[in-house]
Amino acid sequence: MNPDTAELAIPDTASELAAPLGIPASGPQAMGFVRRRWSLLRADPARMAAVSDSWRALWSSRLLIWLAGVGTLVAFGFGPVRNAFNPPGVTRGFGWLGDLLAAPAARWDAAWYLVIAHYGYRPDLGSFTSSRTAFFPLYPLGLHVIASSGVPPVLAGVLLSLAALSLSLYGIHRLTTLELTLPGPSGIPRPQGREVARLAVLVTAFAPMAFYFSAVYSESLYLALSVGLFWCARKGRWAAVGALGALAAATRSAGVVLLLPALILYLYGPREDRAPDFPPSRFSRRRYRPRADILWLAMVPAGLGLYLAYLGSSGGEGLMPFHAQDVWGRHFAGPYLGVWDGIRAAFEGARQLLSFQRHHLYFPSAGGSPFIDAGHNLMLLVFLLAAVPAVVGVLRKLPLAYGVYVLCALALPLSYPVTPQPLMSLPRFLVVLFPLSMWLAMWLTAHPRAQRPALVVSALSMAFFTAQFATWHWVA
Repeated sequence: MNPDTAELAIPDTASELAAPLGIPASGPQAMGFVRRRWSLLRADPARMAAVSDSWRALWSSRLLIWLAGVGTLVAFGFGPVRNAFNPPGVTRGFGWLGDLLAAPAARWDAAWYLVIAHYGYRPDLGSFTSSRTAFFPLYPLGLHVIASSGVPPVLAGVLLSLAALSLSLYGIHRLTTLELTLPGPSGIPRPQGREVARLAVLVTAFAPMAFYFSAVYSESLYLALSVGLFWCARKGRWAAVGALGALAAATRSAGVVLLLPALILYLYGPREDRAPDFPPSRFSRRRYRPRADILWLAMVPAGLGLYLAYLGSSGGEGLMPFHAQDVWGRHFAGPYLGVWDGIRAAFEGARQLLSFQRHHLYFPSAGGSPFIDAGHNLMLLVFLLAAVPAVVGVLRKLPLAYGVYVLCALALPLSYPVTPQPLMSLPRFLVVLFPLSMWLAMWLTAHPRAQRPALVVSALSMAFFTAQFATWHWVA
C-alpha cells in the first residue's frame, strides 16, 4: 500500500476536517454591503492608493509568472518528475491544456495540500499518512471549502492563494504607510510614505520566490494573517489580534511566534488606541499597563493546540507534526547553528562544482546528484547573505516588534537544518517576512537609482525560478 495514498483502499467518505461554511445573506443585502464599502473606500485617498498600487502589482506579477511557467513548458516540456509526489488527478491528468495551466501552481508540496483537502489527514492510519501532518490545516481546509462548491481543486487553491495575496499586498501598503506617518525610527519624511508603500508592494509581489504566493501553497494565506495581526495590534484591536494569530498558528508552525511581537506591541507600542501609561524617559521605553484585553493574546497558540488536539483525538499522536519533520531530515542543531551548517555545505558545494567531477563527494551528507545539491546549497547561502543587511535594517529602522518577529521566525529554519541541504526552504521562509520588504522599500526610496535595476533583477529571478518550479525542478 502506498503510504501517501493509503486511503484509496478504503471508502471515500467526507473529510473529517470540516464541513463547508455557509454565510446566509440575500443577494440585495450583499450588493448593498459591497456598495457601501466601496463608497467608503473611494472617500479615503490612502485606501484608494493602496488598492490601486496593490492591484497593479498583483496582476502584472501573476501575468509574468504564468507566462514564464507556461512558456517554459511549451518550449522545453514538463521535465523530469524526479520521484516527486505527483498522483494522477491531483497535480496532473487534466488534459494537455489543464496540465499546462496548472504547472506554475501545482508542484511539489501542492500535492500534499490537495490530498489533505480531499481525503483529510487520517491520523488513524499511522505511518502511512503521518507525513501529511507536517502541513498545517487551515490552508487545506479553505481549499476544501472552495472545492466543495464544485470548483476544481487546483483552481480552488489558486483562487484562495490569490485572494490572500490581494489582502496581503493591500495590508502591506497600509501598514507601511501607517509606520511612516508617525514620528519613529524610520527617519523618512511623511511625503515619501506613499512611494515607500508602493515599493513595498512591488518588492513583495516580484520577489524571487513570490510565485509561491499564487501556487497551491500556504505562503500567501500566512502572509495575509501575519500582516493583519500587525495592523490590528497597531490599532489596538486585541480580539482580532488573538483570532488572526490563532489562524496563523493553524496555517504553519511559525505562526505561534507571532505571539511575541503582539505582546511587544501591547506593552511597548507603538499603538494608536490609547496613550502610554508610562511615557518614555531617558532610561526606558514608553510602556502600557496590562489590562484585561491582554488575555486575547492567549488565543494565538490556540490554533496550534487545536490542531494537535484534533490529531490526538482522531487516532493519532498529538506531536505527529513535529515527528513528521524527520521524513525531510530536519533535526535540531542548536539555536541558529544551522547557519554554520549552511556555510559549510555551500563551501563544500563550491569545491564540488570547481572539481568538475562526481566521483568524490565533498559534502557526503548530500543525496542525489552532487552537482545539483552543490548548486542548491550555494543558492541558499546567497539568500541567507542577502537577508542579513535586511534583518539589520529592520532592527534599526522599524519598531522593535518587527525586528523581533523576523529574528524569531528565522530561528526555526536556522536552528532545524535539513541534512542534505541545511538551509532548505529558507527562501520561502524569507518571502513571507514582510518587514524585510518594508525595509528594502525604504532603502530603495533613499536610493532612487537602484529602484529599477533591483526590481528588474528580482522580476527576472522570479521568472527563472517559476520556470524551474513548473518543470519539476526543486527550487527551495
